[in-house]
Amino acid sequence: MEQNNEEKEAIDVSGMLEESDSGPKFPRGQPSPYPFQPKIIQWIIKYSGGLIKNPKQANYVLLGLIVLIVIISLFLIFGGGGRIEREEIFTPPAEAPVEEVIPPAQF
Repeated sequence: MEQNNEEKEAIDVSGMLEESDSGPKFPRGQPSPYPFQPKIIQWIIKYSGGLIKNPKQANYVLLGLIVLIVIISLFLIFGGGGRIEREEIFTPPAEAPVEEVIPPAQF
Protein backbone atom coordinates (compact mmCIF):
# COMPACT_ATOMS: atom_id res chain seq x y z
CA MET A 1 0.00 0.00 0.00
CA GLU A 2 2.78 2.41 0.84
CA GLN A 3 4.36 1.88 -2.56
CA ASN A 4 1.10 2.87 -4.38
CA ASN A 5 0.80 6.03 -2.29
CA GLU A 6 4.38 7.02 -3.12
CA GLU A 7 3.74 6.54 -6.83
CA LYS A 8 0.63 8.71 -6.73
CA GLU A 9 2.50 11.48 -4.95
CA ALA A 10 5.38 11.31 -7.42
CA ILE A 11 3.19 12.01 -10.47
CA ASP A 12 3.26 15.70 -11.40
CA VAL A 13 0.19 16.81 -13.37
CA SER A 14 0.58 20.54 -12.93
CA GLY A 15 1.92 21.01 -16.45
CA MET A 16 -0.86 19.05 -18.15
CA LEU A 17 -3.06 22.09 -18.74
CA GLU A 18 -0.32 24.17 -20.33
CA GLU A 19 0.07 24.14 -24.08
CA SER A 20 2.46 21.49 -25.26
CA ASP A 21 4.67 21.65 -28.31
CA SER A 22 3.12 18.55 -29.80
CA GLY A 23 0.04 18.77 -31.97
CA PRO A 24 -1.14 21.38 -34.48
CA LYS A 25 -1.21 25.05 -33.54
CA PHE A 26 -4.06 27.29 -34.66
CA PRO A 27 -3.97 31.06 -34.32
CA ARG A 28 -6.29 32.50 -31.71
CA GLY A 29 -9.43 34.18 -32.97
CA GLN A 30 -9.94 31.79 -35.84
CA PRO A 31 -12.80 29.35 -35.71
CA SER A 32 -12.08 25.72 -35.09
CA PRO A 33 -10.88 23.95 -38.23
CA TYR A 34 -13.44 21.19 -37.63
CA PRO A 35 -16.78 22.93 -37.18
CA PHE A 36 -19.63 20.49 -37.51
CA GLN A 37 -23.06 21.86 -38.06
CA PRO A 38 -25.76 19.71 -39.59
CA LYS A 39 -27.06 20.91 -42.92
CA ILE A 40 -30.51 21.58 -41.48
CA ILE A 41 -29.01 23.93 -38.87
CA GLN A 42 -27.08 25.76 -41.60
CA TRP A 43 -30.26 25.95 -43.69
CA ILE A 44 -32.33 27.38 -40.83
CA ILE A 45 -29.72 30.03 -40.06
CA LYS A 46 -29.36 30.93 -43.75
CA TYR A 47 -33.07 31.24 -44.54
CA SER A 48 -34.28 32.78 -41.27
CA GLY A 49 -33.81 36.29 -42.57
CA GLY A 50 -31.44 37.19 -39.74
CA LEU A 51 -33.80 36.16 -36.94
CA ILE A 52 -31.71 33.13 -36.02
CA LYS A 53 -28.08 34.00 -35.50
CA ASN A 54 -26.42 30.90 -34.02
CA PRO A 55 -26.80 27.10 -33.90
CA LYS A 56 -28.26 27.17 -30.38
CA GLN A 57 -31.21 29.27 -31.58
CA ALA A 58 -31.60 27.00 -34.60
CA ASN A 59 -31.76 23.98 -32.28
CA TYR A 60 -34.55 25.65 -30.29
CA VAL A 61 -36.46 26.33 -33.51
CA LEU A 62 -36.08 22.69 -34.56
CA LEU A 63 -37.21 21.48 -31.15
CA GLY A 64 -40.28 23.71 -31.31
CA LEU A 65 -41.07 22.49 -34.81
CA ILE A 66 -40.81 18.86 -33.72
CA VAL A 67 -43.09 19.46 -30.71
CA LEU A 68 -45.63 21.20 -32.95
CA ILE A 69 -45.60 18.33 -35.47
CA VAL A 70 -46.06 15.74 -32.71
CA ILE A 71 -49.01 17.66 -31.21
CA ILE A 72 -50.71 18.01 -34.60
CA SER A 73 -50.13 14.32 -35.36
CA LEU A 74 -51.58 13.22 -32.02
CA PHE A 75 -54.58 15.49 -32.55
CA LEU A 76 -55.25 14.04 -35.98
CA ILE A 77 -54.77 10.45 -34.84
CA PHE A 78 -56.77 10.51 -31.61
CA GLY A 79 -59.15 13.45 -31.69
CA GLY A 80 -59.37 15.02 -35.10
CA GLY A 81 -62.13 12.94 -36.61
CA GLY A 82 -64.57 12.94 -33.76
CA ARG A 83 -67.79 11.03 -34.24
CA ILE A 84 -68.71 10.23 -37.81
CA GLU A 85 -72.43 10.36 -38.48
CA ARG A 86 -73.47 8.39 -41.48
CA GLU A 87 -76.31 9.53 -43.66
CA GLU A 88 -79.26 7.23 -43.84
CA ILE A 89 -79.89 6.21 -47.40
CA PHE A 90 -83.51 5.56 -48.25
CA THR A 91 -84.05 2.45 -50.32
CA PRO A 92 -87.63 1.73 -51.37
CA PRO A 93 -88.96 -1.77 -50.92
CA ALA A 94 -88.43 -4.20 -53.77
CA GLU A 95 -92.07 -4.07 -54.95
CA ALA A 96 -93.80 -0.77 -54.55
CA PRO A 97 -97.56 -0.90 -54.29
CA VAL A 98 -99.32 0.10 -57.49
CA GLU A 99 -101.83 2.88 -57.04
CA GLU A 100 -104.97 2.85 -59.11
CA VAL A 101 -105.21 5.93 -61.27
CA ILE A 102 -108.70 7.38 -61.46
CA PRO A 103 -109.41 9.17 -64.74
CA PRO A 104 -110.70 12.73 -64.42
CA ALA A 105 -114.44 13.14 -64.53
CA GLN A 106 -115.85 14.20 -67.89
CA PHE A 107 -118.72 16.64 -68.01
